[in-house]
Amino acid sequence: MKSYPTRQLRPDAWWPAVSLVIASTAIWVAPAGAEDSPVPPKAFIDGTGPGWRALTEKDFTNVNCAQDTWTWKGQVLYCTGKPIGVLRTKKKFTNFELSCQWCHRQSGGNSGVFVWATDDSIEKLAKEGKPGLPHGIEVQVLDLGYAEQYLKKHKKPADWFTTHGDVFPVGRSQMKPFPPVSANGSRSFPSKNLSKGVNQWNHYYVRCINGEVRLWVNGEEVSGGSDCDPRTGYLCLESEGAPVEFKELRIRELP
Repeated sequence: MKSYPTRQLRPDAWWPAVSLVIASTAIWVAPAGAEDSPVPPKAFIDGTGPGWRALTEKDFTNVNCAQDTWTWKGQVLYCTGKPIGVLRTKKKFTNFELSCQWCHRQSGGNSGVFVWATDDSIEKLAKEGKPGLPHGIEVQVLDLGYAEQYLKKHKKPADWFTTHGDVFPVGRSQMKPFPPVSANGSRSFPSKNLSKGVNQWNHYYVRCINGEVRLWVNGEEVSGGSDCDPRTGYLCLESEGAPVEFKELRIRELP
């Protein structure tokens, strides 16, 4: 399937568009009296439509974190952030949609969601048992305080990252980022700044189809990339130095 780096759904990708409508059981509607508003209502994909299922403790296994790094309490997954490492799904995925919520508990907290993490990099991390991250496509989960701390330390804003949903390849992985892109051309920067700060819950909807990744932050598409290599692999959650929580992890596999 040919891919175009644009924010709009392609005409030949009608079935993902249908999934956006069918899967959307919760809708943000413009308030009363706002009929003439130029901003249309937003469809919020909450992962409760046909074909969706919850990702629970039984779906994941530790790769290279400590025994107490990840703790499940009901439907909420708690991460201490130490050491740096990942929790992976037991199953590999190719085409899928992911819906989840995350919340940083420390200003400047760092984390991420890896899609299509590779077998060899996962095996190496598990065998060595040392801190590190796999190769794959990362969907950044970064608190606003990270950029604030960078600005204070370096006296200038960063041009190589944002805190609103960067998407980029890690290690030997490859991806053609959707614009806007970072100064070095490696990351897809978000087209809008929609992330909420520390101790506030954010929602991510990630759609991965035929080597293309697209990210919606709190209801709006903001970033992504095409021509990904790999385009199949594990889904991983990242521990990277600070406490973070995930909840409402839900997935739907696609053809």
